[in-house]
Amino acid sequence: MAKNEPRCSFCGKSKSEVNILIAGISGHICDGCISQAQHIVEEEVTQRVESTISKSLNLLKPRDIKSHLDEFVIGQEQAKKVLSVAVYNHYKRITQKDENDDVEIEKSNVILLGETGTGKTLLAKTVAKILNVPFAVADATVITEAGYVGEDVESILAKLLQAADFDVTAAERGIVFIDEIDKIARKSDNPSITRDVSGEGVQQAMLKLLEGAEIGVPPKGGRKHPEQKLVTINTKNILFVTGGAFGGIEKLISSRLNTTSVGYASKTKRLSKVESENMYQYVTPQDLKKFGLIPELIGRFPVLTYLNPLDESALRRIITEPKNALIKQYIKLFHMEDIKLTVDKDVLDFMVKKAMEFALGARGLRSIFEAVMIDAMYDLPSKKDTKEFKLTLSYAKEKLKNSTIQNLKVA
Repeated sequence: MAKNEPRCSFCGKSKSEVNILIAGISGHICDGCISQAQHIVEEEVTQRVESTISKSLNLLKPRDIKSHLDEFVIGQEQAKKVLSVAVYNHYKRITQKDENDDVEIEKSNVILLGETGTGKTLLAKTVAKILNVPFAVADATVITEAGYVGEDVESILAKLLQAADFDVTAAERGIVFIDEIDKIARKSDNPSITRDVSGEGVQQAMLKLLEGAEIGVPPKGGRKHPEQKLVTINTKNILFVTGGAFGGIEKLISSRLNTTSVGYASKTKRLSKVESENMYQYVTPQDLKKFGLIPELIGRFPVLTYLNPLDESALRRIITEPKNALIKQYIKLFHMEDIKLTVDKDVLDFMVKKAMEFALGARGLRSIFEAVMIDAMYDLPSKKDTKEFKLTLSYAKEKLKNSTIQNLKVA
């Protein structure tokens, strides 16, 4: 070794003892120290990112999560309780490091069953808002297998990435709500022998996404930009909540509950008292399998709960009680035009009865309000001298009578 041979300024090794020695202005660094420094930097950045996410994440206890949900969602006590526990356990799993590395807590993805307009999407959206995490809604009906007309399953993550302002680390801690999951059920309980590109095929494609894997995501979404570079997202810590009406599953549940014994034995039913008003409360994974979801998909949604149908009392409360109640929204809209809106109580009762007739749940309420209020919202902003508008029962009946919404009435 030459006496004047340069050495690494960090570890002291000579040039002949290392593979590469990079010279600087007043010193040198070898490849070994570079690798070690890179590892230290990566660890430091990861710790800072995790610390930032933990601070931004507003992780509340299950009771506190449910209390916040009560401010936005009327009723659905069981669904709110189950969702609060599932969300709390999920984020506790990814924010707290367990000393016992042998025990790995699995994801607590959730399936919500309920009729349209009962609050499935609202529950998931409100939870994400409470926790301050990115949230995205995806529709399962537009997803097909790769190579067919429609969207790939990766488009689900593209929406989450966009919701997180393209912050991959934040997106990897977000919540995704997949709506209409029942629409991708296969046509029968038996495995399909033909290509089912928007049913069983989509379920198979979603398995890796739900379980936790490195997924290449097109940041602009879809197949319209094939030249775009893919962004890698790890779905291990993304909470997936899915919902569906599962129309017709009531018959499967009823058939299972009311099966009679075979032969000459007594024909008494297995369950004597069944609340037929909401059969969803008796749902089991077995019923989902018979409906058309594959066992592998069901297994990736360990948490299963239901939403009750909305009765007149619940609809009446939805109009006025939540923080974002319909009445409060319209009052704010008119207030922005310096107009004071007042609504008679009998108008609210009238709209609730109409919503029950249309059988559209909470969404039906919004449609009825829009039909009644459209003329007022069209004319009044142009009338500068109008400072107050009172919505009466006679006005509501007249506007609804002349509206095409009457065609929605269930026979």
